[in-house]
Amino acid sequence: MDSRINEPEWVSAESAARTLGVKKETLYAYVTRGLVRTVAAPRRRGRERLYHQDDILRLKTKSLARAGHAAVAAGALRWGQPVLETRVGAITDEGPSYRGQNAVRLAETGVTFEDVCTLLWEGAAFLPELDRAERHFGAPAAQLRALVRTEAEPFDGMMVTAAALAVAEARTETHELARARAAPLVRRLVAACGLARGIDPVTASLETRGTARALLVALGGRTTKTSVAAMNEALVLSADHELNASTFAARVAASAEASLSCAVLSALAALSGPLHGGATARVEALVAEVERPERATSVVAARLDRGESVAGFGHPLYPKGDPRGRRLIEVARRIGPRHRTVKILSSVIDAMDLGAREPPTVDVGLVALASALGLGRGAALAIFACGRLAGWIAHALEQKRAGFLLRPRARYVGP
Repeated sequence: MDSRINEPEWVSAESAARTLGVKKETLYAYVTRGLVRTVAAPRRRGRERLYHQDDILRLKTKSLARAGHAAVAAGALRWGQPVLETRVGAITDEGPSYRGQNAVRLAETGVTFEDVCTLLWEGAAFLPELDRAERHFGAPAAQLRALVRTEAEPFDGMMVTAAALAVAEARTETHELARARAAPLVRRLVAACGLARGIDPVTASLETRGTARALLVALGGRTTKTSVAAMNEALVLSADHELNASTFAARVAASAEASLSCAVLSALAALSGPLHGGATARVEALVAEVERPERATSVVAARLDRGESVAGFGHPLYPKGDPRGRRLIEVARRIGPRHRTVKILSSVIDAMDLGAREPPTVDVGLVALASALGLGRGAALAIFACGRLAGWIAHALEQKRAGFLLRPRARYVGP
């Protein structure tokens, strides 16, 4: 076998046949028809041949799609059965993992967001700054600024810039070109968070080295060593979370061979909803309702008495608590213990804990951290979106390489 081949990507005939649920003879027929790549195994394994894992998984997915699997499909898209196989990451009791590495530990040990991107993008380099040729938004920044409403939030700048890039770039691209465009796309959208404040923050962010520092510049925050490290942790913890709504949207677009910018635009649209990334806005509204730390217990009790949920508390995938939220709250308390919002959210957390209620999610952690960093309204969503760019791109690249269209079936239940 060629020494340049990454052996873990290749499986034995027994493993391939077992995954597909077919006999070896059928597997060999797939090879003859050009559906599965095969190579000679290393000499130490005799005359055995190996078969490419991606081709095997692609065939399996197509087989399942043809079969229908109505009973499974009926609940699969409602926090149910897995609908895709991925190597990007997984969700564990300890929080998300990125290609087998625990995200919380990566954040705690100071691994940079750029390194996490490289990990998720299978080695694609993330240069710390853009060259001048890459500092474009698909349209003049002044025009994009004019499209942003007066009361705009940083996330709005990301949306209009992603749309402009999607229009300006070619609609289709090779997998290699998409990988090359990944890092510049992240840096442009990070800088675009400054559009709500004007053109100067955008320019300054583009000229700043490092994603965490560049985002602080765009959002109007201080760029001390402590604040940059805290922002880096937030980006790392937000980088990926398996097949959430926005990631699925990105994969659907990528499966149709849309460009990377188009796939990210799809993800941003999904993230904007109040049941997804917009949850941070509901946490901000909760803070405004509580007003003072002393009112936290009464506000929480009143909500629970009315049978209402408390925004930012309880995650279906983390019954014992969201490790991302826990870590971000720790950081927020360390760097901004006297900040009003941090104190209010700490009191809400205590009130929920006193009633043996659900623990806080990443949304509470992001709002607390954004406040501790002295950032304005909507900053938490922007941080979340900028961090999640890493995962969206990783999934889009994986889907492009998989080479099949995502087209779920519907089960008709009408008259």
